[in-house]
Amino acid sequence: MSKRKVVNVAASVRGRLLRIIRETGEDPNLMWSRYATERLLYRLSVSEHANDFVLKGALLFMVRTGRSYRPTVDVDLLGYGEGSADRLLQVFQELCCLDAEPDGLVFDPDAVSVAPIREDQAYQGQRVTLTASLGKAQIHVQVDIGFGDVVTPEAEEVAYPTLLDFPGPRIRAYPFETVIAEKLQAMVVLGIANSRMKDFYDLYVLARDFAFEGPSLTRAITATFDRRRTDIPAKTPMALTDEFARDETKAIQWTAFVQKSGLEADAPDLPGAVLLLHEFLLTPLEAAAGQRSSPGRWAAGGPWHP
Repeated sequence: MSKRKVVNVAASVRGRLLRIIRETGEDPNLMWSRYATERLLYRLSVSEHANDFVLKGALLFMVRTGRSYRPTVDVDLLGYGEGSADRLLQVFQELCCLDAEPDGLVFDPDAVSVAPIREDQAYQGQRVTLTASLGKAQIHVQVDIGFGDVVTPEAEEVAYPTLLDFPGPRIRAYPFETVIAEKLQAMVVLGIANSRMKDFYDLYVLARDFAFEGPSLTRAITATFDRRRTDIPAKTPMALTDEFARDETKAIQWTAFVQKSGLEADAPDLPGAVLLLHEFLLTPLEAAAGQRSSPGRWAAGGPWHP
């Protein structure tokens, strides 16, 4: 007997996603957004623009481990080529109109908007916002796109995990070494003014749960600082000091981030996070500065081994 064709794909998808929500206790809004993000990335992956973008940001944890370490639905990409608003508007309107396998979503090309990212001076780029319909439900998707960064080692194609049994995106993605290098560079530049607590948490998770080769991480740090025209500091960056970790304002910012993200059971206090980051980051940073040879290997949770 042949498989019965689903007439109302949107209703079928909504029902299956609701079943996942009931089984997992996932926040419904996050589930809708995660699904729309996945299907947008699929459209990108099968389009002529696939090689113009590389996935970065917190969604990399989903790609590498199959689970999200902190709740996020926004997409971060590195873009190649022209970064004008007009070009990005054209690209994402084309993605909205792409003839993809029916997955219940309809992206509205007329709702696409592009604007410069202004609230984070350490991140220069464009923000694309889109609206997708799943039946009568409206889902908003945000894509932040930066330009001009270097990826070391090279980006590799990865399979993005899917919620349902639709074809999954195969997209190029950042290596974790470049993620670390970019967040470390921002720490050095921002100093005590740094309020990007999600960066501290992401780096803490990377240091706690993943292993790294010292020479590869050192090269990524060197390349990123060079591309962003940032001097590698000769002394410990403020963000990795006890002074930063004990700062009352930073403690308030950290606690607010942890509570808002629902990470109370997973995140340490700020001094605990900074302590691990000091051990993890200072050695390859000193190697990049030419003050010592590259470390050998970082075991998940540390320490560095020769």
